[in-house]
Amino acid sequence: MRIILLGAPGVGKGTQAKLISEHYKIPHISTGDILRGNINKRTSLGLKAKSYIEKGELVPDDLVVSIVKDRLEKEDCKAGFVLDGFPRNLYQAKTLSEILKENKCMIDKVILIDVNKAEILERISGRRFCRNCGANYHIKFNPSKLNDRCEKCGEQLLQREDDSKDVVLERLSVYSRTINPLANYYSAHGLLTKIQGNEGIENTFNRICSTLQSVYSLLV
Repeated sequence: MRIILLGAPGVGKGTQAKLISEHYKIPHISTGDILRGNINKRTSLGLKAKSYIEKGELVPDDLVVSIVKDRLEKEDCKAGFVLDGFPRNLYQAKTLSEILKENKCMIDKVILIDVNKAEILERISGRRFCRNCGANYHIKFNPSKLNDRCEKCGEQLLQREDDSKDVVLERLSVYSRTINPLANYYSAHGLLTKIQGNEGIENTFNRICSTLQSVYSLLV
């Protein structure tokens, strides 16, 4: 089963993609994770991407497409995958279709997770992480018992540069300009379903599974 998750930054695409990956035994492909990995390793790709991400801008299409194409050609993607963070615009969507045609396969379902702007801003701007051990927190939903210190290792908790309020607002502005053409494209192909994502992780996941069940039953 080949699935795309769409939605603004902070709607929970990464969390839901991981749950889908575990439930259906397919790899979770996150362009954000791949890019951040390259940034942390200070690869040439990471350094190019960093300048865009820190300003809340999207990484250029050609860079992202090359990453995705390389990942989809791995052996574990032959049985399916869940894409998180790609495509983000119409050009990427059409390019993805061409890549999949070359491999004689196609997308089975596109799910758009919808959450209101105020909640997204609260979710993202409140995130904190530990650079030392990788632990994640949230100042409201999952605060550290040590305030601004990590419970696991005691190191100072940090906010990602692209999680600041100003950058988040810019990311949401970019998203709002690109999502309608993308949603219309997949809707025209009969692939798009919108899911409300503001009722908690479990309820959102149950709605996604209900949507995917009819697709899955046709593939097994």
